[in-house]
Amino acid sequence: MQFRLVSDYQPEGDQGQAIAKLSKSLAAGNHHQTLLGVTGSGKTFTMANLIQQHDKPTLIMSHNKTLAAQLYSEFKNFFPHNAVEYFVSYFDYYQPEAYIPRSDTYIEKDSSINDEIERLRLSTMGSLLTRKDTIVVASVSCIYGLGSPEDYANMMVPVWVGQRITREEFLNSLVGMLFERNDIAFGRGKFRVRGDVVEVHPAYLDETAIRVEFFDDEVERITSIHTLTGHMIDRLENHTFFPAKQFVTPGDKMKRATIAIREEAREQVAKFEKENKLIEAQRLRMRTDYDLEMMAEMGFCQGIENYSRHLTGREPGARPHTLLDFFPRDFLLLVDESHATIPQIGGMYEGDKSRKTVLVDHGFRLPSALDNRPLRFEEFIEMTSQRVYVSATPGPFEIVNSRPENKTFIPVKAKTENGNEPLFDFKKIKVKPSSNDEPVEKFDPTRRGTPLVVEQIIRPTGLLDPVLILRPLKGQIDETIELCRQRVERNERVLVTTLTKRTAEDLSEYLQGTGLKVRYLHSDIDAVERVEILRQLRAAAFDILIGINLLREGLDLPEVSLVCILDADKEGFLRNETSMIQTAGRAARHIGGECVLFCDKITDSIQALIDTTEYRRNRQQAHNELHGITPQSVRRSLQQSLQNHEKEHESAERLNSSLVAEDVQTYDKLRVISELEEEMREASARLEFERAGHLRDQITALKSDSQTPTMKPIKYQLGKKSRARK
Repeated sequence: MQFRLVSDYQPEGDQGQAIAKLSKSLAAGNHHQTLLGVTGSGKTFTMANLIQQHDKPTLIMSHNKTLAAQLYSEFKNFFPHNAVEYFVSYFDYYQPEAYIPRSDTYIEKDSSINDEIERLRLSTMGSLLTRKDTIVVASVSCIYGLGSPEDYANMMVPVWVGQRITREEFLNSLVGMLFERNDIAFGRGKFRVRGDVVEVHPAYLDETAIRVEFFDDEVERITSIHTLTGHMIDRLENHTFFPAKQFVTPGDKMKRATIAIREEAREQVAKFEKENKLIEAQRLRMRTDYDLEMMAEMGFCQGIENYSRHLTGREPGARPHTLLDFFPRDFLLLVDESHATIPQIGGMYEGDKSRKTVLVDHGFRLPSALDNRPLRFEEFIEMTSQRVYVSATPGPFEIVNSRPENKTFIPVKAKTENGNEPLFDFKKIKVKPSSNDEPVEKFDPTRRGTPLVVEQIIRPTGLLDPVLILRPLKGQIDETIELCRQRVERNERVLVTTLTKRTAEDLSEYLQGTGLKVRYLHSDIDAVERVEILRQLRAAAFDILIGINLLREGLDLPEVSLVCILDADKEGFLRNETSMIQTAGRAARHIGGECVLFCDKITDSIQALIDTTEYRRNRQQAHNELHGITPQSVRRSLQQSLQNHEKEHESAERLNSSLVAEDVQTYDKLRVISELEEEMREASARLEFERAGHLRDQITALKSDSQTPTMKPIKYQLGKKSRARK
């Protein structure tokens, strides 16, 4: 099945030429191409058009879960007829195993797995093995170890009507795929048996189970059913069952792995004893013996991933299997916000290695644990063929590899020849060797053809880049207050960036004392609360948001017309070229967008921002005058970060069919609150952060004594989850 892009929009602004040039480059077989798209220029729509024209399985990588969830929602809308999957780390909380020799402190691995994300990961693996029209939106977790695709595919069990198979053979196959039998508590990854009827709830489906009915030694009927009601959804001619876990190992491989683990442990213990490290030897012997006993009796053990090299039969030092192995060799890779994602990919391996080396040296793990690791950067490059880097501020790696004149390995740092030229005028960028304290980015010699960089500067809305205004540091707080008051009077929003969390909190408290409605946002605030704060900013629950580094790439806030950067001349990570351009871009979706920089001197980063903004505004203004375009602010309704539209529609239909209306004075308030809290937790688990925040507001209103218009009347479903409505 081919990719079918569904959209009411047509390419506008620079989108058309960007799509044409990138498509031509991909068709020529180029390995590297860069889309330099300014904020609000519709980079996502351009990416969607590339997927449709290239027509190959696609991996879209983002550097954090929140942006990945936003991309997943957008591509789900663009490609409703194709498989759009979401693959991020399934840990809500993860504390890796570690040892601190100086204080003799051992930190045991601790984690909390999000069941909904695990289901989406399993769905991703299944789609890649069975469909060609698959788009996967993933975080950097996709370069970490995963089960072997060959083992996963070999353990799949297809069934069809008329198949000659006994019920016992089918049940044995389910157990081999790590399904659990539970005739009472039926859930994902479980099955139940009632005579000749076997009902299986695949781990990758949410509210759908598969019922297989036998007649003697033959499959008589296959139907999909609703897991709660048991009602039939559809009759099927066939169905393929996938393993219930991401890591599955056939029995013969498990036996060979046990022998290999025991042999490695014997050699390592002998090595410790020879070096007179008796404590380490005893520690390793006890740990390995315990893990092997657990694997023999239970099929798994705590930290079983550390034995992945033996379980998959890989050679020492060989790269692990990852999600990339589930793709065909010629898949398309789109790297969103590549200036942040590429360095993140490059930094994962060394951090993991340093932690595990300490564990191995002190007898907590076998040396083979070092092979349970993320991909090295060169392995990642080798496993990916054609890549499109997407960013408003491409990094050194993207710039160098997108310049056709570079032919050898070179360490680089991109610099302009003088301060009057655009930051990303690629014809005039010169490459200088980096000093010892700067990251080394290398040219990839495996590319073919002529790579290119495509600028997407003209926005479909005709909007120009924000106007830059420089103000002195003295009196920056008073000046900020006055600027905020002016915007609030026009019903517009303001972002203010500081350098520290403490400053953000103190400034927020100070501005509240002046009568302004202010909130702050930083990394100590959990993900659900962050999304809710941004939703409230757009909904005018408050007018000013103060932050540090989170008010950058990916934030879509059309109501924001002013960005204030305090202490803009404090050169560093928070005030470098990339940060300044990305932060200023948050005001690029409003027709009155301005960015005020408080500084006493013009640093290199500020000058780069000025040059880049002037270059872009001149091009945008000339295009508008040539085509008679009148700029318009972006208008976008509030949307959830991660949602399943079909599921929402089905839930609404079931709800409307059995609603009971009651007078607001007679309903059981405590029961409604309890049910709403359950819904809120479930929405949070599904990463539907905006819905979780909305439910929380309803709960707060219910708990208060005052009656609000939003709670009258309230409708709820007896015996089911309640739904408070306006």
